[in-house]
Order: sequence, then C-alpha cells, then structure tokens
Amino acid sequence: MAVDLHVHTSASDGTDDPGLVVCRAAEIGLEAIGITDHDTVDGLAPALQAGREQHLEVIPGIELSTEEKGTEFHLLGYLIDFQSADFLEYLSRLRANRTERAYLMVRKLRGLGFPITCEQVLAVAGRAAVGRPHIARVLVQEGLVGTMKEAFDRYIGAGCPAYIPRFKYSPREAVQLIIRARGIPVLAHPGLAGRDGIIPELVREGLRGLEVYYPLHTGGQIEHYLHLCAQHGLIPTGGSDYHGAGHEEHGQLAAATVPYTTVQRLKETVVRLYGGLPAYIKNE
Repeated sequence: MAVDLHVHTSASDGTDDPGLVVCRAAEIGLEAIGITDHDTVDGLAPALQAGREQHLEVIPGIELSTEEKGTEFHLLGYLIDFQSADFLEYLSRLRANRTERAYLMVRKLRGLGFPITCEQVLAVAGRAAVGRPHIARVLVQEGLVGTMKEAFDRYIGAGCPAYIPRFKYSPREAVQLIIRARGIPVLAHPGLAGRDGIIPELVREGLRGLEVYYPLHTGGQIEHYLHLCAQHGLIPTGGSDYHGAGHEEHGQLAAATVPYTTVQRLKETVVRLYGGLPAYIKNE
C-alpha cells in the first residue's frame, strides 16, 4: 500500500485542517501519511485522533527550514517526541520570529501602497504559525493580486520588494534537534537545493534518510539519490509536499508516494537508536 510522508495542514501553511487531510488520505486509499508542518507540531494531536477514527496510520513529523551559505535546506523529522520540552522551546522561538517577520513584510507592503494590516494576516493564519502564504491569501482576498503565485512572484518572494529573510538555524542544528526529540532526520527534496556536498556532512551529524521520491524530482535525480542512499546507508523516503487548494505546485495528495516498508524501516531505526517506539505509536 502507498504512503505519503510529506503532508502539510492548516497548522502551518496548508489549507486543509488536520482532520480533513486524514479523511482525504483515507478516501484515496493511502495506508499512512506523514504530517510534516513547517516549524510546528500543533496539527499532530488532531491528525492522530482523526487517524484512529479513519483507520489510517499517521506518522508524526515536522519540516524545519535551515540555511547554509545562502542555500536553504529543509529537514524532515519523523516519529519525533513532539511533547519534548526542549523541542517545544525551539519551536516557540521560531514562531516568534515568524510573527515578527510577518509584521515587517506587511509594513513593506503598506509602503508599496497595499492597504492590508497585520491583524488581517494573523486572522487568516488563525492558530497556525504565520507565514508568507497567509500574507498572500490576504492580498488575494482584498483583490490586490489575482493569485497567491502572483503575490509571491511580484511582491513577497525572495528578492521581491516586500521580502524579508526569515531567521533560520543551520542544517546541522536541525539534525541534532530532531535527534534530541528521538526522531529520524531526513533531508527533504535535495534536488531543489542542488548542493549534495552537504549530505556526507549531515550523515556524520546523524542524518538517516533522503526524500528521494518528490513531484519535482526528475527520473535522473531519483536514481541519483537512490544511489546516495545506498552509498551512505540512508532510508529513501518520499511524499507529495501537499499543501491543499491554492498551492499550484503542491496541490495533489499522493503525487509522490513510497511503499509501507519505508514506514517499517523508520520504525525499526527508532527502536534501534532509542530503544523503542514513541508512546503514541504503542497506543494506536
């Protein structure tokens, strides 16, 4: 059976709430999904509950944004202890930085003549960690741009007039944080970064997998990353990077999947490294 290990919800910048994502995954016949919201674990508890109701296995995870020498790398963490105090403190700092960044970007947009407010952006974000997609949605709702893509391409994407860089930790710090949370660190969509030289360095830090199967990876890239997994003893994972409606590049659940044996390998690695599975897995 197929598994999609890279799924976002409204807890971060997705448009579907965690329960709806789980229901949609069950409807299309997935056996399991990985909930990997950006810099937050707020969607995990409701997703686990929905998974129990829908008889669909939910793999708790997270996606952490990092930067190294001007290049952004995303680290996925699977089967994490998402109630770890150290882990939650780290996420709290990231959330505060996201909010400060949103205020600065709105200020820039207002300077460009767009009459939006921070209150509007925070209202759209709700309880989610605020991000650029929430700003884009406000711009669309107010009729100031036609689509979210236009908002990014013209105003809030990297290098655009209202863009503000976000504070990011290093990839090594993210790997270590995931390990401290008793999780499995995986480098997300490495083909997008195009800097494979960092992979051996991260393996030495404790990296355990590469996201090989990804909608924007070419066939050649998939073969290349499968080879690197074999070379470094890494787990090849994969997923759609689903964000829901309004996200043109990430709108199809199960656009990339892996077999359930991948989940089994992740669990076996947790047992080997930490002596057992997290309590929420045992209670499923």
